[in-house]
Amino acid sequence: MTQPSSDARTALVVVAHHRADSLTAHTARRTTARLEAAGFRVDLLDLHAEGFDPRMNVADQPDWGNREKAYSDETHAHMRRILDADVLVAVFPVYWQSVPAVLKGWIDRVWNYGFAYGRSKPRLAGKRILWLGLAGAAADDPVMEGMQSLMETSLSEGIAYYCGFSHSAVGLLPDAEERPQRVDAEGNLLVGDAVSGAEREAQYADFDRRARELLEKFLAEEPVAA
Repeated sequence: MTQPSSDARTALVVVAHHRADSLTAHTARRTTARLEAAGFRVDLLDLHAEGFDPRMNVADQPDWGNREKAYSDETHAHMRRILDADVLVAVFPVYWQSVPAVLKGWIDRVWNYGFAYGRSKPRLAGKRILWLGLAGAAADDPVMEGMQSLMETSLSEGIAYYCGFSHSAVGLLPDAEERPQRVDAEGNLLVGDAVSGAEREAQYADFDRRARELLEKFLAEEPVAA
């Protein structure tokens, strides 16, 4: 594995899943290893493992309209991790065509007024983010097209670009469930038989390949300094 140099870029990998043995956690670990191999210094933020509380509180917004306000110590610590990162990669299961509550709460609490937005020169300007979402729907389910569009609007336009990010990409990874799922023309959820053995191993291998390709595409789109 390539060791990052002292001037290596930093990637903040944010994981939003309650189980360390989940496919989401596995994907985050693989993503971390690939970023390190690409020369990044990785800061791994496991929101559940670190006990992050997604609920907004008064200490986070003692005076909402004052963009120079002092935030809570916990929020300040997370802000520093974002500022120290050149790129961010959020790895999460897709819940109701959106992000899990813990990830949304992290954005609500940390990407606060005066820090992530509300300034003529955004503090996060120039940063890049990849939203890597694991979806239970099958790849050939028509719902995937709408899900992609909805999440690009919400995550890229509604959050990242609003906060000054120079690039935001939403990478969806369908077929994350052991039992294939799709919705038929009448709106019924069809759940197939669970796959196992060699078939499941092949599915995992294909899943890893697709996750790697999404990350490689994201890194390749990074602008080259003049």
